[in-house]
Amino acid sequence: MKIGILAITDGGKRLAAELTAQMPSCLLLPEGRVAQALAEHWRKLDGFVCIMATGIVVRAIAPLLQGKECDPCVVVVDEKGRYAISLLSGHLGGGNKLAHQVAALCGGEAVVTTASDTLGLAALDLWARDQGLICESKEGLTKASARLVNSGILKIFSEVAVASLPSGLVQVTGPELADIVVTPRLGDYTTAVVFRPKNLVLGVGCNRDVPVAELRQACKELFIEQGLSQLGIRNLASIDLKQDEVGLAAFAAEKGLRIDFFSKDELNRVENVTVSEAALRNVGAIGVAEPAALLSAQSNDLLVGKRKWQNVTMAVARANYTLSEQGRALHDI
Repeated sequence: MKIGILAITDGGKRLAAELTAQMPSCLLLPEGRVAQALAEHWRKLDGFVCIMATGIVVRAIAPLLQGKECDPCVVVVDEKGRYAISLLSGHLGGGNKLAHQVAALCGGEAVVTTASDTLGLAALDLWARDQGLICESKEGLTKASARLVNSGILKIFSEVAVASLPSGLVQVTGPELADIVVTPRLGDYTTAVVFRPKNLVLGVGCNRDVPVAELRQACKELFIEQGLSQLGIRNLASIDLKQDEVGLAAFAAEKGLRIDFFSKDELNRVENVTVSEAALRNVGAIGVAEPAALLSAQSNDLLVGKRKWQNVTMAVARANYTLSEQGRALHDI
């Protein structure tokens, strides 16, 4: 994290200098108006340590706030270093962690007021982010987080493997019993918050100069037909001869996805796929969409076999994906 440190009093400036020396990722911001300094660096830094009165900071950041998904974290510290208050973006922005770090360096106490932390429960939004889960509803996530704090428990049904779960989450055997459903599949989950695991690899074969619109439409049709959410797509995969394919690159860029490319020899070593005479004739591979998806997913789980359009073929493989209590999910995202 890139952190900016601001101070206005002589004592605060001495503490700021000490913290900067102990925290390599910190930048000591130049003296000046607090509001101006924060506004200038608000989108450039991941967080701020403000050594001053809380009221000054509140008034300065008020016009800058947009939402917890994008706001940097803010920690307020008194000039004696006795308290480090996590003021903003405690979970997703890392403010709680920063407050504990600063308090440890100052020999003071971290002040964290987020309910899940004080109750020893999972911070649902932070846990989901660290697991690589995408929530379809921000409002639903907020309500589920409140329910966890109020009741101390949320029931979760997961279609992906579960190694362990954080405090407050209890696994159940069916989606109808759950408060949270982890699935790539579309469905009527009206009573549950749905999280999409990014564990689907979309294999793509295409003719030269295919329009991006055709790729976009093919993907849409395929996922609707199969009852799958496109939010579950982890990445695309294809043959290396398509590395310069403009439409394919544009399609990946639209979705913010990487493309894994494989040689014909790599594709030809994949077993139990549909052999394509057209692919053998044109690129020397037994197929593109199916074997590329399986190679990228590093699994044998071909969820959706090859489907062909005029200039496009697509298939979907499912990568291994495991939910765990903390840290990154045990998969490549």
